[in-house]
Amino acid sequence: MLGVFDGFPANVHKTAFFTCSIANKRLQLLVTAALHKLNKNGSNPHVMTDRETSQFTTIYEVGIADASDFNYLDDEETRMLTKTINKKPFHIMDFLLLLRHYRIDRDRKVPLKFDYYMLRLTFDQGSVEIKVFHEKGPMRFPPQEIIDLIVDETNHTFPKGILAPLDTLDRF
Repeated sequence: MLGVFDGFPANVHKTAFFTCSIANKRLQLLVTAALHKLNKNGSNPHVMTDRETSQFTTIYEVGIADASDFNYLDDEETRMLTKTINKKPFHIMDFLLLLRHYRIDRDRKVPLKFDYYMLRLTFDQGSVEIKVFHEKGPMRFPPQEIIDLIVDETNHTFPKGILAPLDTLDRF
């Protein structure tokens, strides 16, 4: 089923709750647009520096769940997802967020281990719950930063912020 991953884990690393000032349908369209934009822009605006002063960059890849798989959120998949949301908004939307890390070494990118996160957004009237599960990788970005990224990107797609924090739970 489009939007829901059959194998989403029961135990997650982070859960956050937000109030929302718009209807679920509109919010889901904005989240879809924000995540599609991450795919199109590709690169992380934050360039990390480690203890040895090497520079790192991260490229995002986002996929939407479809039963037991994830489909890359390209232009065609985004159109199909938007069409589905317009017909009937989801109660749950699951995404896979792949963070491809590279060390910059003399103007070339050296690939490092990637991070794989699963995201579950559960929509109720006036609120949304975001769950983050770190599937594998070195966890260069903690789950709270992944939540912040999703919320910031979504809030930037609307003239005024639409998601306001309510509560956060750690599950480490």
